[in-house]
Amino acid sequence: MAHKNLFFFLLFLAMVAWGGSWVNVKIIGHYVGAYEMIWLRFGITAVSMVPIILWLKHSFKIDLKSFGLVVLVSVTLILYNKYYYLGTKFGTASLGGAMVTTLIPILTFVFLAILGTKKVTRKDAFALMIGALGVLTMLHIWTFDPAHIWVIHNLYFLLAAILWAVLTIISSKSTKISPIVFTFYMYVVTVVLDWVFFADIGALPFASFDRIFWINIALISLAASTFANTIYFLGIEKLGAAEVSSFVFFVPFSAIILSALFLDEKLDVFIILGTVLTLYAVKLLNNITLLKRRRKSVE
Repeated sequence: MAHKNLFFFLLFLAMVAWGGSWVNVKIIGHYVGAYEMIWLRFGITAVSMVPIILWLKHSFKIDLKSFGLVVLVSVTLILYNKYYYLGTKFGTASLGGAMVTTLIPILTFVFLAILGTKKVTRKDAFALMIGALGVLTMLHIWTFDPAHIWVIHNLYFLLAAILWAVLTIISSKSTKISPIVFTFYMYVVTVVLDWVFFADIGALPFASFDRIFWINIALISLAASTFANTIYFLGIEKLGAAEVSSFVFFVPFSAIILSALFLDEKLDVFIILGTVLTLYAVKLLNNITLLKRRRKSVE
């Protein structure tokens, strides 16, 4: 039981790190562009994952189909990070962390339903309506002010959510290798493609990067990527996907709270209410049980 409780605590920290990444990218945006951030973040992450894969005794072998999926996912990851960066740079980290993280599972469900993989029941339709209401609440739709609702950063957040949902569906097709190894290659290919086609590495002003910059790069690379992803995948292996999925509910709230603490963003009650509504929709769509009766130990 103590071991399980420790893992629960590590999962909680992983979700806080994911939520905190919205704060990190907001700060990093004052120093470098989107593609340069991608190169630095995932370059550090890829290197840091090597000893973890060796410690877990996973093979680095990858089949051709999986590698093809890696390339597709990597392109999607670059685009996702571009809009994730732009939305947070021009908008607020709290809205991005709430809107994108709650929209992803809803959009993933919608895309799978369109592809015929998921069957939409009455309960699902109700959940989707609740989710839509939640997102509209975050956007203050009742103001009927197009200048406030259809601002560019809201579009960036929507694009980011769509791209991550696509990324989720593509990466789920790979079953022959460990998810951690698949993620490692995804980061490696992302760095290479970003370096070759997008990032201007030679223009990076390394000499001007201060302690605040490197702290946030370390947090978004090592905490939000290496640590959080490793704990999440290990959690799925040890506890099961159903139990681990409930921890994702901490992500938007940690983004909102950390944005208020470190960026002085106001705690918008409508963003919080919208987050609650969309998370309830996610709970219904994925049949997530938040509170389970504990079975009596027979040990």
